[in-house]
Amino acid sequence: MLELRDVKVSYGAVEAVRGVSITARPGTTTAILGANGAGKSSLLRVISGIAPLRGGSIIIDSRDVSKIPAERRAKLGLAHAMEGRRLFRQLTVEENLRLAWSFGSRKAPVAEAVDDIYQRFPILEEKAKVQAGYLSGGQQQMVILSCATIRQPSYLLLDEPSLGLAPIIVTQIYEFITGYARRSGATVIIAEQMASLALRVSDHGYVLRRGRIVLEGESRKLLADGIANALSASYL
Repeated sequence: MLELRDVKVSYGAVEAVRGVSITARPGTTTAILGANGAGKSSLLRVISGIAPLRGGSIIIDSRDVSKIPAERRAKLGLAHAMEGRRLFRQLTVEENLRLAWSFGSRKAPVAEAVDDIYQRFPILEEKAKVQAGYLSGGQQQMVILSCATIRQPSYLLLDEPSLGLAPIIVTQIYEFITGYARRSGATVIIAEQMASLALRVSDHGYVLRRGRIVLEGESRKLLADGIANALSASYL
C-alpha cells in the first residue's frame, strides 16, 4: 500500500502541493484529476523521489521512504512514466525495452520480459528494430508503458498516459493499465485531465485544485454523481 500523509511540494516560493493525503491500495487504480497546474505531476514526482518533499511523509508498505533517493525507490519496485513521451529516440524499440529492464529490481529474465511485452503489444514486435523516434505517438506511448512495466513494478505512476492520442489508442492503453493492476496486484496511480475516462477505469479518484484535494471518493460513485461532467467547475 502507498500512503501520502500531509505531503507538501514547493519550488522556491511556489507551492505546488499543499498538504495532500491519499491512500492507494494493491491491485487497484487510483486517479488523480485536475487541470494544468493543479499539482498532479508534482505529486507523482514527489512519490518517485524526483521532486523535493517540503513536508509530510511518503509511506510504502508501512515504510517511510521520504528520505530515500529515487534510484532506491526504483529498487523497491516503483516505476514512473512521466508526461511527454520520454524515450531514447535514437535507440530501437527493443533496445529501449532492454535498457528499461536493466534498472531496478527484476522478476523475469530479459528475453522472457520482452516476449511478454510483445504478446501484449504485437505491433511493438513488428517495430522491434525501428528507432523509437520514428514511431507514431500511440506506438511511442506503448513503448513507454512497456518500459515502465517490464520489470513488473509493484507501484506504477503514470502521468497523462492519454495525452494527444486517438481514442482507439487511448482505449488500448487503458485496457493495458487496468489489466496490469489486476494481473500483478500492483498499485497504479494515474494523473489525468480526462476525468470521465480515468474514473471509468479506476477504483478511487481524487480531484486536485491549486495543490489541494477538493473532491475524493469511489470512482463509480463520482461518475454516478455526475462529477465528470461538472469537474471543470471544480478546477476553477
